[in-house]
Amino acid sequence: MIKQLLVLVIAVFAFSSCSKFSKVMKSKDYEYKLKMADQYFVKKKYRFAQELYNDLFPVFKGSNRFEDIHYKFAYCAYYLKDYISAEAQFKSFLDYFPNSAKAEEVDFMHALCYYKQSPRPELDQTNTIKAMGQLQTFINTHPGSERNKEAQQIIEECYSKLIYKDLRNAELYYDLGQYKAAVVCFTTLLATYPDAPNADEFKLWVVRAQYKYASMSDILRQTERYTKVVEEVQDFQDRFPESKFLKEAERYLSLSESNLKSISQ
Repeated sequence: MIKQLLVLVIAVFAFSSCSKFSKVMKSKDYEYKLKMADQYFVKKKYRFAQELYNDLFPVFKGSNRFEDIHYKFAYCAYYLKDYISAEAQFKSFLDYFPNSAKAEEVDFMHALCYYKQSPRPELDQTNTIKAMGQLQTFINTHPGSERNKEAQQIIEECYSKLIYKDLRNAELYYDLGQYKAAVVCFTTLLATYPDAPNADEFKLWVVRAQYKYASMSDILRQTERYTKVVEEVQDFQDRFPESKFLKEAERYLSLSESNLKSISQ
């Protein structure tokens, strides 16, 4: 009974709010509508505020109030998690008001909208790449901004996401037994992200995949391919002498040298 009463109270309140908003929308008193839009914005009723600001755009465009309306209108979309619309509105704000005191903030928010559209690592990362580019542009354009630390942190997060996606894709080739393709993918991964914190792991995967490829090859090609494993391990030793994966890499070196010795006998 209490639950039903609570639902009824919420329904009545919602109807009352919508009814009041409908009256505001129909009003021809634009000053009143703007006042109510600002109130809705402060109260975080962004859907109501957004509709009112949108209705007031042509009324106040060109006036000294338009900047604030445009600013809040963009944030309404952002807070409603409509990041595509928010990105477009923040960009529009910068086009209208490039010299605004809010320009730096809005420029950052424009870049942040791309980050907010960045999906899970296994999906297409176009927006992740765009976010990195936009945030780096922000840092370059505003070298003294207090937001640069956050921007750099987001860029690093996006970078890690791209690495994770490419690493999982390369591992898939390995898991499917497509070792030659895996060698190519892991080698490309290392070349693309040479400064990644786990670059030594990429190199170990190259060694693993190359060893598997060699071991499954025709006897006539094994000498060439085991020799390639030896070269990859030697490169590993040179590049990552302190790696925690060094012992495992050297195990493949010993196995390959042993196999080469057997083949030559």
